[in-house]
Amino acid sequence: MRHFLRFFCVLFASTTLASTVAESLSTEVRKVFDRCKGAVVKVEATDRVGALCGTGFFIDSNGTLLTSYSVGGENTNLIIRLANNTKIPAKCLVADARAGVAILQAEKVPVGTPFLPLAKIADLSVATPVVAVAYPMDMPLTPAFGLVAGQEIKYQGRYFATTHIRASVPVQRGQSGAPLLNMEGQVIGVITSGIDNGSACFALPIVAVEKIRRDYDNYGALKPGWLGVKVRVAGTALQGSSAEVDRLENNAPAEQAGLQPGDILLKIGKTAIHSPQDVFNASFFLTAGEKTTLIVLRGDRELTLQAAPGERPTVEPAQSTAPASVSDIILRLREH
Repeated sequence: MRHFLRFFCVLFASTTLASTVAESLSTEVRKVFDRCKGAVVKVEATDRVGALCGTGFFIDSNGTLLTSYSVGGENTNLIIRLANNTKIPAKCLVADARAGVAILQAEKVPVGTPFLPLAKIADLSVATPVVAVAYPMDMPLTPAFGLVAGQEIKYQGRYFATTHIRASVPVQRGQSGAPLLNMEGQVIGVITSGIDNGSACFALPIVAVEKIRRDYDNYGALKPGWLGVKVRVAGTALQGSSAEVDRLENNAPAEQAGLQPGDILLKIGKTAIHSPQDVFNASFFLTAGEKTTLIVLRGDRELTLQAAPGERPTVEPAQSTAPASVSDIILRLREH
């Protein structure tokens, strides 16, 4: 009997603790939702197939907003629908098919329309709690809770343009372009695609969005940079890096900078290199015409080289978009 009472007490305490934790979590998610919901909008558009709809969110008081490329990238008749059902025309400022996002400008945004702050330093550690706020299907604005599950540069054998956040946040049609938020209500990413029938999602990190926005602000267009270097896995990792230069494109920026086959890449710009995949990711943040630093190991010598990335060569559309195996989460609107 004593053992039974002890078991009952432990079970009761565990159940009470679980209930308290659940209530606390629910309160925190609700706080994020209430803080951010005014800045999240529906984005409607028309493509070759017909009308479609996704989610977007304002990032400044001037009516600049982010959404996914599938919603706002190449489509026409862009309309922003506010929470009070007000419709506002919008235009696409710049869109990146490789990254999967578009930056829009809404016309005549009401004074006082809220916007979301962008995380300056995004904590993307595994198990970091995150919240998505979006318009699923034809339903009202809805929060969804999950955890950062990882950071991926590829999915099922195909590469993204840069590392994406993989989050265990369930998504439905209509949630493409939604903000992925930390528990402070700051944007850490933009949801671009769903995984495995919407059980989880991929989001482009906000640092990648900022690169696209910076290019537009400085040049009025995308300015992806290119070095012209091919890497392979080194036989032995040196100073924590296994990214060995395999070959260089003739007269490409990397060759002009003095890079040589056999060099071990340690850093490109601000990005530390540990593997060939890191080189692919770091290349996304290069801007054509803007010099960058390459730190390499050549034999037992560490060298610092200066490179001026060139214009990225044209790639085939199938290579420039997200993996085909990642599902689209835009919502097709019925035509009446």
